[in-house]
Amino acid sequence: MNDENLITVRNLKKHFGDVKAVDGISFEVKQGSVFAFLGPNGAGKSTTIKMLITLLAPTSGEATIDGLDVVRNSAEVRRRIGYVPQLISVDGTLTAYENLVLMARLYDIPARERVDRVKEILSFLELEDQGQSLVRTFSGGMIRRLEIGQAMIHRPKALFLDEPTSGLDPVARQNVWEHILELRRMYGTTIFFSTHQMEEADEMSDAVAIMNTGKIAIIGTPQEIKAKTGKQEASLEDAFIFFTGANLKEGGNFRDARRSRLMEKRLG
Repeated sequence: MNDENLITVRNLKKHFGDVKAVDGISFEVKQGSVFAFLGPNGAGKSTTIKMLITLLAPTSGEATIDGLDVVRNSAEVRRRIGYVPQLISVDGTLTAYENLVLMARLYDIPARERVDRVKEILSFLELEDQGQSLVRTFSGGMIRRLEIGQAMIHRPKALFLDEPTSGLDPVARQNVWEHILELRRMYGTTIFFSTHQMEEADEMSDAVAIMNTGKIAIIGTPQEIKAKTGKQEASLEDAFIFFTGANLKEGGNFRDARRSRLMEKRLG
């Protein structure tokens, strides 16, 4: 991690009619850091992420990634980021190898490089032996690792993950995070993730932002945020409740993972 900001957000707003989903937030994310984005359902987290990954235009304000404006330079921004959504983003009727080749083509990776890049990702994800297996036969943890591989195949500077370990058991969750952190070590990738797992955010992140009713309630390191509650030995969950007034769910096969994520998406 260095002191340069890869992501800069200034007075960002998104209104849907009279609803102020995101109401003038500002923050920075340092290059090579792990940044956790927390908040109750409906706080504006998903709307913020959609603006940062160029899927949703802001009402006003500014956001840049690697110095590029997410509105004016959206195509260039997309080349510099990877995104792992909460819902299943791999094709269960294809093999792991085929899913990765398809993504490599979508990212315009030259044909002469695709095979080596796919093999490199499968090796990194420890999925070499499953490369020719249909993804519908994978466990939830294997699916998530493959989705991360898809998002990283073009070696982006920033990786956005929406609830990356949702629905996974503790062992699979730890395995996924080992691979995410290894990506940061190998490529200097900046990790931006949303989660409802307070322990995950506390253990894995360099900085945390807690969002509530469209605004950022508090931002800082996990230690700084816990200290500001004034409670000795406070947990990050204590801090979450303190700053939002909200209370805070958690693997399975392809069908289980899809069902779990669909349900959580419907519930916000």
